[in-house]
Amino acid sequence: MRPPLRSSLSHLRPAALLRLLLGILLPLILVGIVGEDVLEHQRYAFETPLMLWLHAHSTPLLDQIAVVLATVGGATVIAPLSAVLAYLLYRRSFIASRFFVVAVLGAALLNGIMKLTFHRARPELWPRLLPETGASFPSGHSMYSAAFVTALILLAWPTRYRWVSLGLGAAFTLLVGWSRVDLGVHFPTDVLAGWLSGAAWALGVYSVLRPTRLLLPQGTV
Repeated sequence: MRPPLRSSLSHLRPAALLRLLLGILLPLILVGIVGEDVLEHQRYAFETPLMLWLHAHSTPLLDQIAVVLATVGGATVIAPLSAVLAYLLYRRSFIASRFFVVAVLGAALLNGIMKLTFHRARPELWPRLLPETGASFPSGHSMYSAAFVTALILLAWPTRYRWVSLGLGAAFTLLVGWSRVDLGVHFPTDVLAGWLSGAAWALGVYSVLRPTRLLLPQGTV
């Protein structure tokens, strides 16, 4: 006989419970709410004014930075980089490498499924600097970068590099998301859903696979 849900949750450590509630369940609920509106072809009133404001205050330099971030945060860079990191992790810990591969590759596959499901058209507010095809929701760049960064932060958390990975990773993910809106290829809710979905997926995989074996010797933690 399966134990009741309340009993199961009571045995979770505070960190695991917080990860479940705030890192997985809440983001998925928010993505579901936005996704339902997307399926019903509803628009959020703040999105177009915000995008037009960002575009009006953009500069050629900012546009070029956005193009670079869009390249670095895309699958053409993250995929081979992830393969290299997975190999390096494998040499230290199979458990960690397996987690990283499932977190990043799974996020990419999930993004493709979500795009086919929601099939949201991309914004057409001004001529784009980068040609983009396919559906808009959720942002693939935002989802890839969020899953990639979240996986690295989780692996680095038991070490002395936790705060460095958190700060740099969060900044990178935020900038990649900004670049997609600045370039006019995604609505802000596309980016938000990508961030939440990517992070929740990586956290969910972490909770299931439990890659607890440290990558560094015990004395370095």
